[in-house]
Amino acid sequence: MDMTYADYLFVDELLALQKPRSEPEEHDELLFIVVHQAYELWFKLLLHELDKVKADLAAGRTYPAISTFKRARTVMKVAVEQVDIVETLTPMSFNSFRDRLDKASGFQSAQFRELEFLLGYKRADMLKHQQTGTPAYARLVARLNEPSVVDALYAFLAFHGVPVPHHIAARDLTQPVQSDEQLEEGILRLYKSRPDIEILFELMTDFDEGFQEWRYRHIKLVERTIGSKRGTGGSLGVEFLKRSLFHPVFPDLWAIRHRL
Repeated sequence: MDMTYADYLFVDELLALQKPRSEPEEHDELLFIVVHQAYELWFKLLLHELDKVKADLAAGRTYPAISTFKRARTVMKVAVEQVDIVETLTPMSFNSFRDRLDKASGFQSAQFRELEFLLGYKRADMLKHQQTGTPAYARLVARLNEPSVVDALYAFLAFHGVPVPHHIAARDLTQPVQSDEQLEEGILRLYKSRPDIEILFELMTDFDEGFQEWRYRHIKLVERTIGSKRGTGGSLGVEFLKRSLFHPVFPDLWAIRHRL
């Protein structure tokens, strides 16, 4: 039998994964499930693409990194736009099935934490919110201890003649990245002398802006829906989310904007 569209994409299996728990079923619960499952698929794709970006940067490959960052940036924009769909849920419609989530919370998304770690925003204390002994937990531990996309950027800069200070090259990989004035001088030089690398840096900044925008939209969505309440499953809600707001992925690229 010939391969069909449904066979290739496992459409029947995919469409069987949306299982509202409210009884009788609340109309808006299906939307909530579909959107969040879609987010997990986008997170999966972003992890896939950013792993390639990391390899390209570490090897000094400019054009492949440009191509993949362009894709990652576009995926991030789609993720931001999906918030518009979730915002069609009113607080009352969400509360009609919110108790069915029990202790489940988007705060527990292992893939999103993995994405943060991959991008260099590493917080070991976030592991305590994950279930130990699971494949997802093991992936997070591996991400915590491996070089991030920002560490690959340092390798890229060194490949293109930018001196990377020892305290950066030998830093503890489990800690979040910090900006560095000495490194910024080398980045500025590449910006002004290499048009191809300028394109790459602008795409990286654009992706970074999109990631921060997603955080902001997500925070306002949560605030609009539940206000100052704690999140589902006892998660810390809006105030915790605000702590990560405007935390750039590539701080050195932002630090030199006024000098370009």
